[in-house]
Amino acid sequence: MASLSEFFSALGRYDFLQSALITAIMVGMMSGIIGSFIILRGMSLMGDAISHAVLPGVAVAYMFGFNILIGASLFGILAALLIGFVAAHSKIKTDTSIGVVFSAFYALGFILISMAESSTNLHHILFGNILAVNDSDIMTTAVVLGIVILFVTFFYKELLVTSFDETYAKTYGLKVQLLHYALMLVLTLVTVSALQTVGIILVVAMLITPAATAFLWTDKLSTMLILAATFGVVSSITGLYFSYTFNWASGPAIVIVAALLFAISFIFSPKQAVFHFHNKPTKQEVD
Repeated sequence: MASLSEFFSALGRYDFLQSALITAIMVGMMSGIIGSFIILRGMSLMGDAISHAVLPGVAVAYMFGFNILIGASLFGILAALLIGFVAAHSKIKTDTSIGVVFSAFYALGFILISMAESSTNLHHILFGNILAVNDSDIMTTAVVLGIVILFVTFFYKELLVTSFDETYAKTYGLKVQLLHYALMLVLTLVTVSALQTVGIILVVAMLITPAATAFLWTDKLSTMLILAATFGVVSSITGLYFSYTFNWASGPAIVIVAALLFAISFIFSPKQAVFHFHNKPTKQEVD
């Protein structure tokens, strides 16, 4: 097992490791921030759907040689629109329409990937390979992080109101549906950016787990966003360390760390408090 000093020494020597660290930090931040709104809105299943629905777009991008961000974003938004359309024009519930649409898109993606004969790329898409990021990936991730920060900064109040009371937001005159699809677009961009780090299968874990961990520690949205981004960054950096040291797939390593942070918070956070550690009451308190 490589010590921390050896890991930091390797960071100074290897450009690929530096690139991986920078990307991991950015993905951890954006996943935590957007994930906070996803869990507050009860949209975890939608996050799962979008993360799987982008696979055909990734496959088409590989087949025709254009940026995967474009292809994946188009299919992610298409999936969100289809889910909304099916739910609005049929008697089935939203969760059922989500299951139908994302499973169909996911299956289509597998077929297209096999047609492109990109089995190696498929493995990286599914499970991530942060050690293989290049300058283009870093730039793409930086742009998406910028979009996330700008989106949350400019629409913070609207996102706050619609996340906690959608009915009030409608009566207040906010364009709830438009904001929903804007959030879906940003979610799709974050999902695509996280493909290199954790892969499609585990990207939903990075969207949900750091945010859920932060939720256990605070009731204030602004604090939750900061904590979620912090937990995401810590998970990404620590997971990268384990990935480099033990030659583990980067995605599972990062997600395991995120899950451990959640488990610790689940046990010890004041809000959750599975185990309460109180001082022995005094006689005056008893009386």
